[in-house]
Amino acid sequence: MDTRVDHNAALHRYEIYVGDELAGFATYEDAGANRAFVHTEIDAKFEGKGLAKQLIRDALDDTRAAGLGVLPFCPFVHRFVSKDEDYLALVPTWARERLGLPAA
Repeated sequence: MDTRVDHNAALHRYEIYVGDELAGFATYEDAGANRAFVHTEIDAKFEGKGLAKQLIRDALDDTRAAGLGVLPFCPFVHRFVSKDEDYLALVPTWARERLGLPAA
């Protein structure tokens, strides 16, 4: 399956494509030194293929490269970072307890 993740800054979202078809997206709002992820959606015909994980992994890697922290308000992003210490490290210490995430 030919996939790619693009950062669509104009729409404040990361988009995942299968071929030329938009398969899903993750929306965010920039909040100072942090990027707040608020929603992730995968089209029903693409569910169960691991696309949401690929989308979030690429979005978080890009956010890290931009020098920003992550505020995982989206339930999928929240679960994703809670299971991986490398991505959990992107969540500012002050936000972890407030968001019910491990301290580290």
